[in-house]
Amino acid sequence: MTSRTYLDWNATAPLRPEARAAMAAAMDVLGNPSSVHAEGRAAKALMERARSDIATALGADGADIVFTSGATEAAALACAGRGLSCAAVEHDAVAAWCAAGLPVDAQGRVAVDDPARTALQLANSETGVVQDLPDGLAVSDLTQAFGKLPFAFNWLGCQAGLVSAHKLGGPKGVGALVLRRGIDLPAQLKGGGQEMGRRAGTENLIGIAGFAAAASAASRDLADGVWDRVAQIRNILESALSAADLGTISVGNAGPRLPNTLCLIAPGWKGETQVMAMDLAGFAISAGSACSSGKVRASRVLRAMGYGEAEAGQAIRVSIGPSTTEEEVLRFAEVWTAACRKARARAA
Repeated sequence: MTSRTYLDWNATAPLRPEARAAMAAAMDVLGNPSSVHAEGRAAKALMERARSDIATALGADGADIVFTSGATEAAALACAGRGLSCAAVEHDAVAAWCAAGLPVDAQGRVAVDDPARTALQLANSETGVVQDLPDGLAVSDLTQAFGKLPFAFNWLGCQAGLVSAHKLGGPKGVGALVLRRGIDLPAQLKGGGQEMGRRAGTENLIGIAGFAAAASAASRDLADGVWDRVAQIRNILESALSAADLGTISVGNAGPRLPNTLCLIAPGWKGETQVMAMDLAGFAISAGSACSSGKVRASRVLRAMGYGEAEAGQAIRVSIGPSTTEEEVLRFAEVWTAACRKARARAA
């Protein structure tokens, strides 16, 4: 059986042992956080400690943390009905609620003229490009940046932020909307009035406990310089692929990027074909194109940056993490390079 190397951390990060332990402990907490008896109060106390830990990791002390099922639900809560604008580089979960059209330059940077009516991500999941957020921004998707980049929500100057647990080593199916204190948004889910009336439904206490543990661990990693080492490994990979002299294009590398992300265009080799070839070789990566109902379309992120339809369909994303080794990325570079040469020889 082929050994596996996981290089798709931006899709989901491996569950941290701290999150696993916190979730196991939370399974023994019986009560509903909305109940007033002793069991309910114990559950409520656990949830509020988790809320505080997440706020601390985000640099959002004094802000409101509203627990959701993930960043997608948080985006709906933050953006629905507000008449916001965004650029084509935003995640679908944000773009679905906003009017597209903000200009994007060749490095993936977005120009904003009305921050109070704009949603703008801090970091792009596909290219890793990091944005400068203008003061007074309505909404920022912090999902990819949280745990990888040093920032504090209280310093960003935005009204609302979106985060998701599984991107930083927590469980899937839990996230949060972060609101500057005093900002009020209508609930999209109505019912029992949980989460300060902003999101009804009994909270996912087990997931929240795992989220908080992962957020705290990620914050420690960031402070300890773990992601600086990750950036070095990413740069080694980028250099190895460039040295192969195959005419590849490294997207967004002229400006700030996430430390773990490499978006690569290989002219003449479709992205989804690259993903399948690498999967068979034991490497998990993503294509720069999105699949919907079995139909492949070129990445609108890359199209917004000025790449043509063909180039936008020839991109892959390699995203690594703290456990990724230099040996693993060099092995990937070797296997990918050989496969690329073989694919081009067949096409010639």
